[in-house]
Amino acid sequence: MDWLYDAHIHLSDSEYELDIPSILNTMKKIHIKACCVSMDYTSSQKTLELGKKSELVLPFIGIHPEKAQDDPEPVFNLINENKEKISGIGEIGLDPTYTNSNEELSKQEKVFRSQLSLAEELKKPVSIHSRKALDEILKILPSYNVPTVLLHWFDGSKKQLQKVMDLDCYASFGPVMVYSKDKQVLLSHARQDKILVETDGPVKYSRCFNNKTAQISFIPSVVFCASKVLCLSYDELSKLLEQNSQRYLSI
Repeated sequence: MDWLYDAHIHLSDSEYELDIPSILNTMKKIHIKACCVSMDYTSSQKTLELGKKSELVLPFIGIHPEKAQDDPEPVFNLINENKEKISGIGEIGLDPTYTNSNEELSKQEKVFRSQLSLAEELKKPVSIHSRKALDEILKILPSYNVPTVLLHWFDGSKKQLQKVMDLDCYASFGPVMVYSKDKQVLLSHARQDKILVETDGPVKYSRCFNNKTAQISFIPSVVFCASKVLCLSYDELSKLLEQNSQRYLSI
């Protein structure tokens, strides 16, 4: 049986805390592994603990752009101390929504670049947040030799998507794609060997899944919808996504 991968979910978020045993059991039953991303030092520690509990949890630790004004050194140290245990670095990136000045934007970029350097040094994949900063990120990425890059929750234009594909990056699509024609069009224009799927939980989706907190169990529905867009069978796309995910993770 193929393994599906949720390429980006925040299982260390408090929203999931009481349900972790049930979530891990569900993952085992329906054959889904999860790239569990982090926001800051505290969530990175929780992510590492989840990775110890189950081999189905693939720990990504790092500093989200929302947290870039905090002291980054504890997280950088945590990455280096656990370089053999982590699957990647994330969620990292740029987002001017979380800055109030040029100085804060500059600090955010410095933290982002530092994490790209760490990923390059440790040969780890990265999971990138690019809201309202995609063009800037696409200018920065060629300066670093990061093994693999995911632009999670891709929300750019077809032209930007082509640039992402030209840079040999991955783009992930989530539950929004179930109802969004725009996302379905983007998916249809992506290179099939660079597509991943995600939930970005604990995000809630008001137009599908009854506004419930995103669960890993949503992934088969995302794959089913994507298979229709790509004119592939569910099994064909599942196999393709497994191969893509394993290449992204270098496993």
